[in-house]
Amino acid sequence: MAKKRKLNSIRLLEARKIPHEIHTYDARIRDAQAVAEAVGMPAETVFKTLVAEVPSQSKPILVLLPCNSTLNLKRLAKSLGAKKAALASHADAEKLTGLQVGGISALALLQKRWDVYLDKRALEQSHLVISAGERGTQARLETKAFIDLVSCEIIDVADASESS
Repeated sequence: MAKKRKLNSIRLLEARKIPHEIHTYDARIRDAQAVAEAVGMPAETVFKTLVAEVPSQSKPILVLLPCNSTLNLKRLAKSLGAKKAALASHADAEKLTGLQVGGISALALLQKRWDVYLDKRALEQSHLVISAGERGTQARLETKAFIDLVSCEIIDVADASESS
C-alpha cells in the first residue's frame, strides 16, 4: 500500500506547533453536512470554505461558515462595504484556488494571502473542523489558533439552512 503524502497545510500546523487532529473520509462525499457525519463531528463545528467574488475587491475572498448554514450574500457585501457579492462557480473556485471543491482550504492558501472571513458562529466553538486542502481530509484545531494563523476577519454572514 502506498504511503499517503503529507499535505502542506498539515506541515504548516506541525511547523507552528499548533495542536490538531486529522480526520479522513471518503473523498467522494461532496456535501458539507455529509462530511460532518462522516468524520463524526457536530455540524456546527465543521466549517465549509466558499470562494466569493466582490466587485470592489481586487481578488476573490474565502468565507468560512458552519456546514449547517448558508451564506447570506447581502450581509457579506454589506460587511465588506460593497453593493453586491456572488459565490464563484465550482469551476471558477477550482481555477482561482488551484484546489478541488470540497478541498478548498484557508490553510492550503495561506501563502497566497487570500482575504479570509470567518462567520461569527465560530466564536461559539472551542474547535473548528476545516478542510486540510484536499477532498477526504479535514483538520480539527482550536478556533483561536485558526483565527490567529490565517488572520481572518470575523463577520456575521451565515443563515440557518432550511434543511437544518
